Amino acid sequence: MTKNALVTGITGQDGSYLAELLLSKGYKVYGLRRRTSMPMMENIEHIEKEIEFLDGDLMDQGSLSQAVRIAKPDEVYNLAAQSFVGSSWDQPSLTGQLTGIGVTNMLEAVRLNRPEAKFYQASSSEMFGKVVETPQKETTPFYPRSPYGVAKVYGHWITVNYRESYDMFACSGILFNHESPRRGIEFVTRKVTDAVAKIKLGLQKELRMGNLDAKRDWGFAGDYVKAMWLMLQQDKPQDYVIATGETHTVHELVDIAFNQVGLNWRDYVVIDPRFVRPAEVDLLLGDSSKARQELGWELEVNFEQLVRMMVESDLEKNKRLLQNDNAFINV
Repeated sequence: MTKNALVTGITGQDGSYLAELLLSKGYKVYGLRRRTSMPMMENIEHIEKEIEFLDGDLMDQGSLSQAVRIAKPDEVYNLAAQSFVGSSWDQPSLTGQLTGIGVTNMLEAVRLNRPEAKFYQASSSEMFGKVVETPQKETTPFYPRSPYGVAKVYGHWITVNYRESYDMFACSGILFNHESPRRGIEFVTRKVTDAVAKIKLGLQKELRMGNLDAKRDWGFAGDYVKAMWLMLQQDKPQDYVIATGETHTVHELVDIAFNQVGLNWRDYVVIDPRFVRPAEVDLLLGDSSKARQELGWELEVNFEQLVRMMVESDLEKNKRLLQNDNAFINV
């Protein structure tokens, strides 16, 4: 029997990879999108005709209930959020509403209209913030260091609360940094790989960066969405840390990216205090042994492969833009 899945944030990096995975498994996929927004469809344009889109807003309880009633989902994946950490200091209230309270609205819509559905909440390693132990696992206390991290902690605990209060199958994946060629340009990985491509093509002269010593546990988003799906195939809802278990500095990211195009990063990188966080998260390193043992989850793409993949993708994108610009000029 065909399963129905409702995905919020379907046009984002994770949503697009998840939609591909669900479609490959024979799901009927419904994607929630805001009527008032202009969604970036680039990530899902190759599967757009296979998805049924529903209007909805995480801040509008009625629209979420309507979407759940139409989709009749067996599984709900709540990926939508204001997800850029840097912007959360500029828009703390908006971040709290969308990334925190929005989770409650989605849970309530499911509880009232489709309580038998399995619910996945996208939690984040940013909840650990100023880490109290390394590596971080499911039992590590949270100490968020940004408005985004604080909002994610709320979303995480309200999911636990609904699970325990209403006996809902509601769980969270505490995902560490996961990247891909579909990552937004505002994130440091895409900022670096896109800049490297532009510098190589003569479209940019320098790359301005903040703290090169910051360390992250970076993985490939395509691997991480498999863990989301696996969590909802279990008999009991549980929360899982999803991570590579390896840490890399921003310096390593920059070095690999420039090496991919045969350039020395020292010739192009400028340290700019504007890009240093007000409260830095120094070391995030996840222990995903529970997910590996209980879910059978495995990584397929390592850090170096990921960075090189992103650089090559950005080279191709910028070459196409350059060709289109030249064609326009010659018309």
